[in-house]
Amino acid sequence: MSIYLHDIPLSQAQARIREALQDANLWCLLGTETIPLDENALGRVTTEPIWALVSSPHYHASAMDGFAIIAENTNGAQPSSPISFVLEVNSAQYVDTGDPLPEWANAVIPIENVESLDHNYQITKDIRGPKSIRIRAAVPPWSHVRPLGEDIVATQLVLPAGHTLRPADLGAIAASGHQNIAVARKPKVAILPTGSELVPIGSKLKSGDILEYNSLVMAAQIKTMGGEPIRYPITKDNFDSICERVQEAVQTHDLVLLNAGSSAGAEDFSAKVVEKLGTLLVHGVAVRPGHPVILGVIARSRVAATKQSPTHKEIASGEIAPRNDMVPILGVPGYPVSAALTVDIFVEPIIAKWLGRRPHELPTEMATLTRKLVSPAGDDDYVRVAVGKVGDKLLAAPLSRGAGVITSLVQADGLALIPSGVQGLEAGEQVKVHLYRSKAEIEKTIFCIGSHDMTLDLLAQFLAEHDRRFASANVGSQGGLVALRRGEAHLAGSHLLNPVTGEYNISYIRQYMPNIPVKVIALVGRDQGLIVKQGNPRGIKNLGDLSSKNVQFMNRQRGAGTRVLLDYQLNLMGMSSDSILGYAQEEYTHLGVAAAIASGRADCGLGIAAAAQALDLDFVPLFQERYDLVIPKQFTDDDLLAPLFELLTDRGFQEAVSQLKGYDVSVMGTVILED
Repeated sequence: MSIYLHDIPLSQAQARIREALQDANLWCLLGTETIPLDENALGRVTTEPIWALVSSPHYHASAMDGFAIIAENTNGAQPSSPISFVLEVNSAQYVDTGDPLPEWANAVIPIENVESLDHNYQITKDIRGPKSIRIRAAVPPWSHVRPLGEDIVATQLVLPAGHTLRPADLGAIAASGHQNIAVARKPKVAILPTGSELVPIGSKLKSGDILEYNSLVMAAQIKTMGGEPIRYPITKDNFDSICERVQEAVQTHDLVLLNAGSSAGAEDFSAKVVEKLGTLLVHGVAVRPGHPVILGVIARSRVAATKQSPTHKEIASGEIAPRNDMVPILGVPGYPVSAALTVDIFVEPIIAKWLGRRPHELPTEMATLTRKLVSPAGDDDYVRVAVGKVGDKLLAAPLSRGAGVITSLVQADGLALIPSGVQGLEAGEQVKVHLYRSKAEIEKTIFCIGSHDMTLDLLAQFLAEHDRRFASANVGSQGGLVALRRGEAHLAGSHLLNPVTGEYNISYIRQYMPNIPVKVIALVGRDQGLIVKQGNPRGIKNLGDLSSKNVQFMNRQRGAGTRVLLDYQLNLMGMSSDSILGYAQEEYTHLGVAAAIASGRADCGLGIAAAAQALDLDFVPLFQERYDLVIPKQFTDDDLLAPLFELLTDRGFQEAVSQLKGYDVSVMGTVILED
């Protein structure tokens, strides 16, 4: 009978797969193998305690170049009453660092603390024949000696079982006398991408094609976890073909990840495949992103012999659970962010158990949200965030929520979890963030919130060469000024035009940041105009054409400087926004507007020339504006921002910006305002 369990709680889903593996005797160490002690052992997990076979050092060793002596014979030596020794047994003997200490000696005097009594002899490492030396200070027993077992004593515990081997660990194991070590067998994980729309990386793309890179990301995740990933070729959307591929994979792998359609639609291949070949345990988990997750198990013996499914009752009773016969299978959602999150949530604990190590845990910190988050009350909501430290405050700026936005994973500094039952958080509230980056990296992060501009990406690239990270969140010019007022950013990009004075930014800074001293520096001058399809098929020449030609428009969000500019110009023309088809459609960046036009969602939009150039679109220039950086004075003398100020006068950076269409760098670095 089919088992469809839509959107059960995350904890319940995890419990079901864990119980199924326990029933199959698979919630334990998967296996052990003995491997040579070499660099390939790095990252492997020990399955047995490692006890020292020998001591290190295994003899009393000199820790210095010098002379071995009997410490008690140096008693009384002073600058005014030195003691002399003849280089002979039971008196003094030259030793190099690491040499065995003579049996009669119990200390070493460094060579630089010894005087030669031979007329024509200078103390060197090349000692020939009996010579005499003199010392002017006593030494205690075992000075400058590495005693036997100083590092490791034979029979002591060097490393416990369940330890992931690091470079230094390999040296300690070798020093304790081992040549081979017992480690956990790497779980073999089959990754099966499916979909008729998928094409391999490097393919020439046509409309409807989707590059298949989920398997690449998942394989890298599995490798990081300590598993051995095997990526299968793309299987087209054919039920029988997918079943055959899964049957093949379960025979030689410990875990199967089926990246297929797993929604409630007609082509719900993951659930149907698992139901046919095994037992479907979970169909849908209340986690965002990642709702359509499939969890199940398949018996190798049943697949090989009968191609029939074991029942959940059989699994629970242990009737068909010989060790390693059962193979868990996960139906992974197709969206990249959902796929990556599914692997982290469900696969990491399984692999950790199979390797005999503790699950990986990211460090956590409490951070302040920079904007309101709305969350479905019934889901555990995982939100990617950019993290920065502004003053004494750790801040978390939510990134794009789309499950298909792989760049949000690249840009993310951490993951904030809004638990089930919470419908969202207000700006300024505290949220627990699981950090992807170290505190040291975050403390070198320049946090920018405000208007989007293409030069910010170049700024990030150049700052990376100066040991700084540049994290930016696009909330519009007004949103950036509000963020500065709240102490949520080091700087903001802004290009707000005052319709009365014609000046940029100053009046808005006074309005949104009263009594906050700031420094305003011009970054660039830039062209604003209409981004249109290649060849400008609609023949759009100015803003007036937006209403007269029934053109589909793509706007920027409220508070964006470009939106302010548009409204200002429409007001001058006496033109109503109601006459513009698509005025209410919004994008948060210039590239977002350009992408909407390139994809056919819109005919045109107001934006910058560089965005049109980036997507091979045409551009109708209309206005010139200045884009400024607004920086609270409390940060202008901070070492954190020093490299940024240096770049504003750097010829290499200015030349790189000049290569972008529609930019004027002659104003770069000009101080517009300094309170």
